[in-house]
Amino acid sequence: MHLFPIAEWNGISFDLAAIITIFVSIAITVLVARLATRKLSVENPSKVQNFMEWALDFMHSTIASSMPVEKVKHYLSLGMTLIMFIFISNLLGLPLLVITDIHHAMPGIGITQEYLDAHGGAAHVAWWKSPTADLSVTAGLAIIVFVLVHFLGMRLNRKHYLKHYLHPYPVFFPVNLIETIAKPVTLALRLFANIYAGEVLISTILMLGFAGIPFMVAWQGFSIFIGAIQAFLFTVLTMVYISQATVHDEEH
Repeated sequence: MHLFPIAEWNGISFDLAAIITIFVSIAITVLVARLATRKLSVENPSKVQNFMEWALDFMHSTIASSMPVEKVKHYLSLGMTLIMFIFISNLLGLPLLVITDIHHAMPGIGITQEYLDAHGGAAHVAWWKSPTADLSVTAGLAIIVFVLVHFLGMRLNRKHYLKHYLHPYPVFFPVNLIETIAKPVTLALRLFANIYAGEVLISTILMLGFAGIPFMVAWQGFSIFIGAIQAFLFTVLTMVYISQATVHDEEH
């Protein structure tokens, strides 16, 4: 089984493979957005423009299902950015696996002599994976959503937002508080568990050699579907949570 390089700094661990692929995901997301909006045309739209218009319409209708239509435009860019970044991140671990064999201790990235002795004198270090297969990454995304939801709730709907913690009766405050905390936890765990399980299975199939090629092809296709579903669910739930925090009941 391969090992991911972990760097320590001031007692904090950094997964170098996750950091590398996070920047790659950001770069690809920005590149796709730039290419899709570079040459816009009303008379002769390109295939990329047609696809992005369809994606925008799809995201618009998705967000509109959770909040009034007039409020959708405020969160359309957020929804598109989230779904693109997460989908790209989910797929990064599928096409290739960058592994180097290290035969000497490198404590700076978590390879000790004890580890080498226990694994035949070599460490198979993987420098590439889907960043969303790391719980720290999905937790970071969930925390961003958590902060954004509560910021918008306090800014746009303070009275009703604070009041919902006491709904339907003040005795329910602990239950409502637990529900609030559970939302980002489930967001992070759901995304992480699905993508991590897929990468573990890919690693297992690779051990089969040529006999695993048919399984790998089938699983790659299924992983694309899972990656799209998980990106969609994360984005939709984010919009639902924003709607719950910012929209009055009477506005529905």
